[in-house]
Amino acid sequence: MGFPGASSTDQEKQSARRVRVLLPLPLAGPYDYRVPPDLPLIPGDFVQVPLGKQTRVGVVWDPFEPGTEDSSAVVVDSRLRDIEARLDTWRMTDSMRRFVDWVSAYSMAAPGAVLRMAMSIPEALSPGRPRIVYRLAENPPDYRATAARTRVVAELTDRPARGATDLARDSGTGVGVIRGLADIGVLEAVELSDDAPLPQPDPRLPRPKLSDDQADAAADLVAKTQNGDPSVTLLDGVTGAGKTEVYFEAVAAALEAGKQVLVLLPEIALTAQFLDRFEARFGTAPQEWHSDVPRARRRRVWRAVADGRARVVAGARSSLFLPFQDLGLIVVDEEHDLSYKQEDGVVYHARDMAVVRGRLQNAPVILVSATPSLETTANVEAGRYDTLHLPARHGGADLPAISVVDLRRDSPDRNCWISPPLKQALADTLAQEEQSLLFLNRRGYAPLTVCRACGHRLECPQCTAWLVEHRFAGRLACHHCGYTAPKPDACPECGAEDRMVACGPGVERLAEEIDTLFPKARVELMTSDTIWSPTAAAEIVRRVQAHEIDILIGTQLVAKGHHFPMLTLVGVVDADLGLNGGDLRAAERTYQLLHQVAGRAGREDRPGRVLLQTHHPDHPVMAALIEGARDAFMAAEAEQRQAGNWPPFGRLAAIIVSGPDESHVEGVARALARSAPQAQDFKVLGPAPAPLALLRGRHRRRLLVRTTRSVRIQDRLRAWVGTVKPPNSVRVQIDIDPYSFL
Repeated sequence: MGFPGASSTDQEKQSARRVRVLLPLPLAGPYDYRVPPDLPLIPGDFVQVPLGKQTRVGVVWDPFEPGTEDSSAVVVDSRLRDIEARLDTWRMTDSMRRFVDWVSAYSMAAPGAVLRMAMSIPEALSPGRPRIVYRLAENPPDYRATAARTRVVAELTDRPARGATDLARDSGTGVGVIRGLADIGVLEAVELSDDAPLPQPDPRLPRPKLSDDQADAAADLVAKTQNGDPSVTLLDGVTGAGKTEVYFEAVAAALEAGKQVLVLLPEIALTAQFLDRFEARFGTAPQEWHSDVPRARRRRVWRAVADGRARVVAGARSSLFLPFQDLGLIVVDEEHDLSYKQEDGVVYHARDMAVVRGRLQNAPVILVSATPSLETTANVEAGRYDTLHLPARHGGADLPAISVVDLRRDSPDRNCWISPPLKQALADTLAQEEQSLLFLNRRGYAPLTVCRACGHRLECPQCTAWLVEHRFAGRLACHHCGYTAPKPDACPECGAEDRMVACGPGVERLAEEIDTLFPKARVELMTSDTIWSPTAAAEIVRRVQAHEIDILIGTQLVAKGHHFPMLTLVGVVDADLGLNGGDLRAAERTYQLLHQVAGRAGREDRPGRVLLQTHHPDHPVMAALIEGARDAFMAAEAEQRQAGNWPPFGRLAAIIVSGPDESHVEGVARALARSAPQAQDFKVLGPAPAPLALLRGRHRRRLLVRTTRSVRIQDRLRAWVGTVKPPNSVRVQIDIDPYSFL
């Protein structure tokens, strides 16, 4: 975004009597408005315009030019209305407007729906009132130091002042503790402007010593950053290779050049550990942007990004749509992670859109992973992306030894899930005063609750899904829509009492078994049910690193980026879990996840080992993990995909038809199938009920389109889907490059 006011060059570009204004609404395109004679406007200006009986804020997208009308613009010649005002705020940059248009065209989402993501905090366009922040008093009185008060004081020691809500969140306390400390004079309340200066990261601070491989990779990335090279580079290194320290050198180069930096992270649970590492390297933490950041704080971050005070942002996928004024580097950490794909609203993949934004901004993009996606690997082999490789762990640590436990021979005891070899390994690790990690990618106590009398299974009333028992919380839950209910005492189908039983293990049931096997061990769960914020994640990471936990049990949250020096054993309780379901990426995803979780073991001077419990020890995924044959495994995956013309060598698009009335949904899906284009290079499969045929109370049908990469799939889909007019209650969603097939 540029600053208010027009230069002489800008004045020459002022629009004539009519401009197109894009509104952050799911509309077909910009609307035409008349410009009052005394109102100078250029593209990118935020303006207030009338829409119906309301006043809306939109963006001047481009001047109206006769003869340029098309189906994406709504032209109302007979009743043009005047623009009411131009907002005295930043201007949306040309590159940002082109990015919105690009995402809209690629994802086939309404341009206004994409713009809404770029205007997610509309109140940020106006300056806010001064706010109260708290800092440590210079001469605090003596006071009673409770645990909560001590955390607050520690959080502010050599750290910037913060508002009560932010400070309470960061210190894991309540707002009352903050205000109580202010009342007794330990903290000092200060009035702070919304646009006050922010602590700036210092790229010149001493850095850790890099290995030769790290230094070579860092030099390459620094050169690209300094040159403003809009390239894409895969930073490919084994787990524990120090990839973060390498790309920190590129971050430093961007900061020294006066540029802004965006670092994308796949999970907010990783944010706290990243912030600590960043602060240790640059002297202050970057700005955060994710769903757990309070709205008032996001408003301040949005403004700080727009005026350039925020030099570095670490955020989730939505941070791609922040109004960077001078973006000089984008880093996509754990680029293979599925969390980068947004499935609701505007459907897009943040990794791929980061590449687009980097090219539009002339900024290099760094994709970071120990297990790169096949899409990224194919781009490297095609010469579209560069690659840098870190083959060894930093500091000389060895990769862990990986072996399988064949559950056909070494099966656990009845109603147990830990095999004898894994049980012995856990006992040995405890005896050596080291730490263990048990991985099971299944939340709750049990995935299924069944009546022993009649076989009835407890299902979600709003989804085609079983209800998962969460015994610690005393409830049944649907992990798709959030529906919860107490576990019934009697079967709702046959009325039999005390006959409802849990089937299969979740992490809570696993914790119960471990408590029985090792009653003296300190056991903790790490799942999205127990880790609901970066602060909570930071606390459990701290406890593991302080060796306050002996056995950590977790889902995929434990697999990503964590460094636990004393953790030497990883046990994967069900290595086969991700291989079920027929997903074309099932093997790739399972390999990536198991490789990542295995990488938590033996990251320092103590050797690590990994045990994979499996019923299929000869599966290619297991063989690749044991042999360390990642590249051969990915090459075999690529060969299979290429033979079938599957992504990334072919193109896919999913069409999901949904609505509350099943007959209406079925009718629209069949109408789409009947009108489908008939061509050799455009194959339509379906319609068929989605695996989740009922989701959040909406019935669902899916069609899948497969084409070659030479086909302009969006053009064909637009022409085809436009021939069917669904009723208002039925929604037709298009997912270009689908990752989920539910």
